[in-house]
Amino acid sequence: MINDIQKNAETKMQRSLEVLRENLAKVRTGRAHTGLLDQVEVEYWGSMVPVSQVGNVTLLDARTIGVKPFESNMASKIEKAIRDSNLGLNPAAVGDLIRVPMPMLTEERRKDLIKVVRSEAEEGRVAVRNVRRDANDSIKKLLKDKEVTEDDARRGEEAVQKLTDRFIGEIDKMLTAKEEDLMAI
Repeated sequence: MINDIQKNAETKMQRSLEVLRENLAKVRTGRAHTGLLDQVEVEYWGSMVPVSQVGNVTLLDARTIGVKPFESNMASKIEKAIRDSNLGLNPAAVGDLIRVPMPMLTEERRKDLIKVVRSEAEEGRVAVRNVRRDANDSIKKLLKDKEVTEDDARRGEEAVQKLTDRFIGEIDKMLTAKEEDLMAI
């Protein structure tokens, strides 16, 4: 029973880590990457779809993303969707290719982005701690119902704490790497 609780806690902590990784990827650095346009949606036949489903998204160079629409009539819609996406990007159509250059980050903007990244990391830590709390509550309930011994319960809580420490360490590594990435010129 305690092993099931630990496995469940580890799965949930892993998912929290994946969510943090996805959220950190959305915070843009000075470099271009195709994942930046993942949340940009464009209207296609009456429904909103991601840009990657109506065009081929590629890297043209380290600072430029290229979008080649599958249908030529979608170029203006894609360009407008990218411009209106609040990502601070200014796409330009060159024939049937849409070029999306990455603007340089100012020092002030970098510091703002670091604050955003730190708050995302703290949300990740809180999520991991909430999983720990839930797991410990489950273990205490098993102890209260006399389904496990006190020693087993204590060992289970220690194992959950080690899991928590490991995942918080990974969150801290991700935060440090992202901060260094943001401050690199």
